[in-house]
Amino acid sequence: MTDVREEFINALVDLDETTCLDLLKKRIEAQEDPFVILEDVRKGTDVVSERFEEGRYFVSDLMMSGEILKEIMAELKPAFGDTKMKSKGTIVAGTVEGDVHDIGKNIVTALLEADGFTVIDLGVDQSPDVFVKAIKEYDPVVVSLSGLLTEAIESMKKTVDAIAGAGLRDRVKIIVGGGRCDEETKEYTGADDWADDAAGGVRKIKTLAGGV
Repeated sequence: MTDVREEFINALVDLDETTCLDLLKKRIEAQEDPFVILEDVRKGTDVVSERFEEGRYFVSDLMMSGEILKEIMAELKPAFGDTKMKSKGTIVAGTVEGDVHDIGKNIVTALLEADGFTVIDLGVDQSPDVFVKAIKEYDPVVVSLSGLLTEAIESMKKTVDAIAGAGLRDRVKIIVGGGRCDEETKEYTGADDWADDAAGGVRKIKTLAGGV
């Protein structure tokens, strides 16, 4: 690994936005292979996730990481030109009906996109019908239902039931996520997995995507 690659990864891991973006622009101007840069982004985000799970980073750090990743991807996408990035799969994500919290969802979306997934972000306060329509339109491998409020759990169940009622349940894996989620939530809603933090959610979504 060259010095600039190490510096770039370290800047991303240390959440040094200015250095990270400066190095990114230099690498793009030097016409470095964008796939190599993307691989370094993935390495950096893996370390960020590990630090969060170890308790060395906090939610605010993950939020900062998500913002840096958005800027990186905005700068990097034009560098691919006509070369189509091969997606690892499509993920549909959204906050369920009755809940407008989206910090965790936004972090998960940024991390998944940096890892090579296509993410369809439906936004917040979305009804079961919206998720059903998105599955029909985008044919995702995983659907991520997000919500922070206790009331969101009931909306998650209604959404999973609606997906099943539309005959689509066998086509997708479903994960429920949020601070109130646990194993009991998974069982109650009928989801395939659950997560109560963004880093864990990303790891589980990647596992579910590989199992489809």
